[in-house]
Amino acid sequence: MSNIKEKLFTEFTAPTTQEWLDKIQVDLKGADFQKRLVWRTNEGFNVQPFYRREDLKDLKAVDSLPGEFPFVRGNKKDNNLWYVRQDIKVDDAKAANAKALDILNKGVDSLGFTIPGNEVSKELVATLLDGILPQYVELNFKTCQRHCVELAEMLVAYFKEKNYPLAELKGSINFDPISKILCKGKDTSAALEAAKPLIEALKELPGYKCINVNSVELNNAGAYIYQELGYALAWGAEYLNLLTEAGVDATEAAKRIKFNMGVSENYFMEIAKFRAARLLWAQIVKQYEPKCDCACQMHVCAITSEYNQTLFDSYVNLLRSQTETMSAAIANVDSIVVTPFDKPYEVPTEFAERIARNQQLLLKEEAHFDKLVDVSGGSYAIEHLTDALAQEGWKLFLAVEEAGGFLAEALKGNIVNAVNASNDKRHAAAATRREFILGTNQFPNFTEKSDGKQPAGSVCCCNTATDETEAALPALNKQRLASEFEALRLSTEKAAKQPIAFMLTIGNLAMRQARAQFSCNFLAAAGYKVMDNLGFKTVEEGVDAALEAQADIVVICSSDDEYAEYAIPAFQYLNGRAMFVVAGAPACMEDLKAAGIENFIHVKSNQLGTLKEYNAKLGI
Repeated sequence: MSNIKEKLFTEFTAPTTQEWLDKIQVDLKGADFQKRLVWRTNEGFNVQPFYRREDLKDLKAVDSLPGEFPFVRGNKKDNNLWYVRQDIKVDDAKAANAKALDILNKGVDSLGFTIPGNEVSKELVATLLDGILPQYVELNFKTCQRHCVELAEMLVAYFKEKNYPLAELKGSINFDPISKILCKGKDTSAALEAAKPLIEALKELPGYKCINVNSVELNNAGAYIYQELGYALAWGAEYLNLLTEAGVDATEAAKRIKFNMGVSENYFMEIAKFRAARLLWAQIVKQYEPKCDCACQMHVCAITSEYNQTLFDSYVNLLRSQTETMSAAIANVDSIVVTPFDKPYEVPTEFAERIARNQQLLLKEEAHFDKLVDVSGGSYAIEHLTDALAQEGWKLFLAVEEAGGFLAEALKGNIVNAVNASNDKRHAAAATRREFILGTNQFPNFTEKSDGKQPAGSVCCCNTATDETEAALPALNKQRLASEFEALRLSTEKAAKQPIAFMLTIGNLAMRQARAQFSCNFLAAAGYKVMDNLGFKTVEEGVDAALEAQADIVVICSSDDEYAEYAIPAFQYLNGRAMFVVAGAPACMEDLKAAGIENFIHVKSNQLGTLKEYNAKLGI
């Protein structure tokens, strides 16, 4: 038996990068490589269609190991275990306790309790945690900022009374006054004075984080990925500065900071974001000369985004949150919260929460994601994205620092204004279908009705609705990406009659079918009833069929060349008995406009604006 080990494919010569590029140019048949295959990201850098080992030769972080500084490859060395977390709003302590005990038996090992500030008490803590063994469960608490120290003292007293092993307990208290500045538009910086007392109150619980960076708020307000990354770093650095200036040891301060970050559907970019975040945070903390490298670890709870969730076709939210959860898990985060699919329009049901839990359990128990240590490490594309995102995030971090730091920029309104500007750009992109929302502006469910669904409002942990009228500063705009389309569709549903859009298909078979399909998707986004057809021999036959169907909109679907023949006769025969629309932007458009035709829909149309205009013409 031969002991010679042969490498596979040694008989083939490895192609060079130039040979790959030459082959691609042949396949493109003269098309522009940069325009067709190079992706220009919202983050400000280009992504190539392929990467090779040579693209990583200058990346130093590639040589690091899992569990070692700078932790780009994760904090753990031998597994990828993460906490499966579910959050519970505490309206009634006994009911919340019963729910917690129930879901702990269904795969959850991390609980998040949101407690109204005016209800924080020893009795509530005792009732809420009755029967829960904190040495086996990560416990996270959120309450009003001015009650955090009080809550911390009560937790320590409760754990000591129960003789729990304090050094082994894991959890957090979500103290983050800066997030209130961003979300509510109020100067709550005075509450920062409680940061040091809070750390002191938790000194017997070394495993408890208490200074939080809630960059998930930026994610839910439509921030681009590099913005969440750069601002999260500046946010964390602000807290690190404040704590050390207040006399807290740098090592202790760093170990008390926790990042609650959002995760959107941009699969590979989100994996890279978390890797870049750990890399950069480790470098920031290192400058404070901590006593150990472990203080340089970034601890992240990833929360799937609400920004891209939809009210209509809401089960698509499951697809979004599943890929988001996969990104977070592959990126080696510490815990994950999956936002239930029905969050946009109701208090999540028991069914929706069960599905959300199972989305994580599936990745653990069936896909074994918890067994893989930095599975993305060494991937040429992800390593490139990690480096590119790190560069863009670092630029933003430095810009904030040079402007006076995150708190100063927040109090000037600059952080909120920048994120809100990104939100506006994304809404504009969705309106023109440059950013797709599956089931909303792209491939909507033609027959779906809202069935009474209405966009859900938000309530803070004080149990008081957000009151923007009291805000002295700009506040984050958390209007979901699909919200304007949803408002349009809901208004259509309230109309006395559902508008009917009839496809008058004629002429070239391939073109009429393609344009009819495009038009059906385009118009159904407003909640119109769309009627496609196999084709008509004459425009008169098509118009008669449309009127018989009681159509409110007649869309002629044909080829560009044939519009010169069919469009004007069809428009004249219709004679104002319904709205007339041409599907496409033919060369003869000016001639058609001169004949009185004013409605055209095509790939460059502002879909949202066009549909609003049509609703207005229909009296909706």
